[in-house]
Amino acid sequence: MKNLVYFDLETQKSADEVGGWGNIRAMRMSVGVTFSTSRGAYHIYGEKQVDDLIAELMRAELVVGFNNLRFDYEVLHGYTVVDLRQVPTLDMLVELQKVLNHRLSLDALATTTLGVEKTAEGMQAIEWFRQGRLLEIAEYCCYDVKITRLLHEYGARHKQLFYRNRFGHKVAVPVSW
Repeated sequence: MKNLVYFDLETQKSADEVGGWGNIRAMRMSVGVTFSTSRGAYHIYGEKQVDDLIAELMRAELVVGFNNLRFDYEVLHGYTVVDLRQVPTLDMLVELQKVLNHRLSLDALATTTLGVEKTAEGMQAIEWFRQGRLLEIAEYCCYDVKITRLLHEYGARHKQLFYRNRFGHKVAVPVSW
């Protein structure tokens, strides 16, 4: 069985606080979460364990995430000289964008495809970090990893995901993973 590693992280700072989206590396990781299919379990990493997180990603046969190539890996590049874009990766946002020519949110896909909603959003996680509420960040990040995993598995089984267009109509988008 392949070791698929589903992955997400939250940051300490917003784009505005670091001078814009060109400075993602400066946002710093607050919490990172993985789910490994070989372990069958989640693992939560704080900033002090970022090297262990990077090692787990590098050992994966495939890392699956949502916007991880442009965002999550770029945050981690602030901690390592390793180019994580060389790790075998399925970025579901990138794959969907190739088909649709526009971006979808993880929440839009989860709500329409799975009938579940995200529990928070990134700016809330940054506020929790400022308040020292790392457990809430970990729970939120675990839930996003679970949504990512469920969407990936649904797409692999059914070869499509769903979202609502601007008119509120349910639309299928084909996937090839």
